[in-house]
Amino acid sequence: MLYLVVTRIFAWLALMCRSSAAKDVEILVLRHEVAVLRRQVAAPKPTWPERALLAALTRLLPRVLRRHRIVSPRTLLAWHQRLIKGKWTQPASPGRPSIPEELRDLIIQLGAENPRWGFRRVHGELRRLGYRVSAATVRRILRAAGLGPAPRRHPARGEWTAFLKAEAHGLLATDYFHVDTIGLQRLYALFVMEVRTRTVHILGVTAHPTAAWATQQARHLLWQLGERAAEFTHLIRDRDAKFTAAFDAVFASEDITVAKIPPRSPNCNPHAERFVRSVREECTDRLLIFDRGHAEKVLHDYAHHFNQHRPHQGRDQRAPLDDPNVIPLPPARIERRQAVAGLINEYRQAG
Repeated sequence: MLYLVVTRIFAWLALMCRSSAAKDVEILVLRHEVAVLRRQVAAPKPTWPERALLAALTRLLPRVLRRHRIVSPRTLLAWHQRLIKGKWTQPASPGRPSIPEELRDLIIQLGAENPRWGFRRVHGELRRLGYRVSAATVRRILRAAGLGPAPRRHPARGEWTAFLKAEAHGLLATDYFHVDTIGLQRLYALFVMEVRTRTVHILGVTAHPTAAWATQQARHLLWQLGERAAEFTHLIRDRDAKFTAAFDAVFASEDITVAKIPPRSPNCNPHAERFVRSVREECTDRLLIFDRGHAEKVLHDYAHHFNQHRPHQGRDQRAPLDDPNVIPLPPARIERRQAVAGLINEYRQAG
């Protein structure tokens, strides 16, 4: 402010040395410039030194001339009220100290890893670990993380994930997916996946799936597996009406327990759902299907590619039928082969 006042005083001293005619001409030019700027600038935004200068000089003008400035008397009054409001505003009280991020992460970890624990049980565990935090804070943090009360926290979801990991070596997963032909006929394909190796078996394709047809395809699968059927302990399926008691009995004859997922819960059969996404994105969505025979051939070709060549993250980027004990070496020459009606490229060592 002192610098601004000094510079303005020197400017006024220099102005006093000028003639009256030059001053009048400058005033006329300034008035014309202000008129032009008013048509272009809707709301000028002066800085705080400019506001202070305008407020101080406006007092020296006659009342008639005050109305023709870019700042009205009402605006000057608003600036003054805002200045008073800022002077008497009290700083906000700090309140309770914030929860450290480490403690917040620990509360969420305890709630997620123990779905049957309520917020009071988590609070008690924290007290035993030496943390001093209120039970209400624990409840608020759990709710913010999407971990509601223990009965509503879906404990079966965590148990189901643990079951899938523990039984993956002897697990089968089955499901249907549909394919639409050129003639707008909808076909249904039934498949089974060996979860441990991700090997897929296309059991059949039909336009009218029935319970008897599904049961017959289950018998055909067990005949294909032969002695390997004894390696499997569980089959995961949804609650489709075509999976009847006769379908389950076929697997029960080989001591394979059928586990039904909850209604409208496709995420409980993740391996089958992931295969459906792969076969659609890489095959059926990129090809026109003519009829049932064509669909069956294309799907069997894709299953052969899926089992023999396609890498999987769950298999350490190996194909389902790759030998994990074999370490491939960089080949001297590579050849490309087109598979699944030319939709997919496969690369092999040139023989």
